[in-house]
Amino acid sequence: MHEDFERCLRAVQAKDERFDGWFFTAVRTTGIYCRPSCPVRPPKARNMVFHPSAAAAQQAGYRACKRCRPDASPGSPEWNHRADAVARAMRLIAEGVVDREGVPGLAARLGYSTRQVERQLNAELGAGPLALARAQRAQTARLLIETSALTMTDIALAAGFGSVRTFNDTVREVFALSPSELRARAGRGIPAVTTGALLLRLPFRKPLCPDNLFGHLAATAVPGVEEWRDGAYRRTLRLPHGHGIAELWPLPDHIGCRLSLTDIRDLPVAISRCRVLLDLDADPAAVDEQLRADPVLKPLVEKNSGRRVPRTVDPAEFAVRAVLGQQVSTAAARTHAARLVAAHGEPIEDPCGGLTHLFPAPRALTQLDPASLAMPESRRRTLLALVHALAEGELDLGPGSDWTAARDRLAALPGFGPWTVETVAMRALGDPDAFIPTDLGIRQAAENLGLPSTPAALTRHAGLWRPWRAYAVQHLWATGDHPINLLPA
Repeated sequence: MHEDFERCLRAVQAKDERFDGWFFTAVRTTGIYCRPSCPVRPPKARNMVFHPSAAAAQQAGYRACKRCRPDASPGSPEWNHRADAVARAMRLIAEGVVDREGVPGLAARLGYSTRQVERQLNAELGAGPLALARAQRAQTARLLIETSALTMTDIALAAGFGSVRTFNDTVREVFALSPSELRARAGRGIPAVTTGALLLRLPFRKPLCPDNLFGHLAATAVPGVEEWRDGAYRRTLRLPHGHGIAELWPLPDHIGCRLSLTDIRDLPVAISRCRVLLDLDADPAAVDEQLRADPVLKPLVEKNSGRRVPRTVDPAEFAVRAVLGQQVSTAAARTHAARLVAAHGEPIEDPCGGLTHLFPAPRALTQLDPASLAMPESRRRTLLALVHALAEGELDLGPGSDWTAARDRLAALPGFGPWTVETVAMRALGDPDAFIPTDLGIRQAAENLGLPSTPAALTRHAGLWRPWRAYAVQHLWATGDHPINLLPA
């Protein structure tokens, strides 16, 4: 989009926050870059230049605006609805792969050479993987400087910098302030937070409908791993350097987030996974516009605009839970999952609630006794085939996975029909066009709305909703009387 000067200019002149994260405005005369909705008076058009990423603006020598904080914009929705190499690379960078494994590790996960990855990212984003990872580290550093009482040394470690000196130099270069000046500018009253516990604000593009988002997570919560407590959804997280607990609750202009981590280095990954879980980088304007074009869906969209797709913090966990939920009620699926957790999950401590375990990793589940599973023999075979494929690396459902290849591999496993494959594609892979026309709730909703109710006919009609069929599924489910559609009290 940044190459369409007139469109970008109109967005800046209108201070349109819908475009925050889509592109960044750099001002030649001031050396500053901003988000499109920056509240200051727009500069003259001849002084503007547009960049596709904060990293590109920083690489061109611009520093972040102190007023609009462009580095804190919601992420570009491009990386959540595309399945090409650039989108996969951006999802992996958000997961901290470059910080942990370097550019060669990123390239290996994508199946490309380092030169190919750098060329593709530079062509589309104006910056290579190292610059993009550096911009992410800078944003994490700023967040911690302004919202925590951590020492600057701890912040440098948490943000992924190799040294305190590199941390200091990067902060000064990107924000034109030293770390201590940034903290002073944020004002007094920084909470006395201990290492590993942080209170954050997660931005999103408005509107956002929290009902089905939090309702679904609460209604399907696995005891010990997830819970709804005091108006917040809480769950355990398995992270690269340890584990954590995330607490999330909806507010009018952001999502409240409290993270308790055993290793502060996991902060960027934990934030990224919470954003994915709640689909916070979605573009509701584009989604709603497409779905509203269908006269049948139009009243549903206008009643509850901004619906998100509840996703997952752990694709492998969700795939296991999808198998446990085959042809059983939500309550039965939770019971099956709770038994797996009690028998094979890793115990953790939760001083603030009732969370007790991490969901078992695929490797741990390869050791389970099939006879201990209170389910049909065919489903036992399906579960064991899945966990072995995940444990041996034969199936990749992670943020850098190829959606088409993952679907094909899932479909080749015994017991994986279209419903399970598309459910995993929607919730674990994050494909916004995943569609489950065989789902009973979808078929009943379609029939009640006067839509075709047979899978083939409904799939043909759903061509009108592409590439956002997963969001249409949320609207159809919401027509039913089920706890997943209600924000818990």
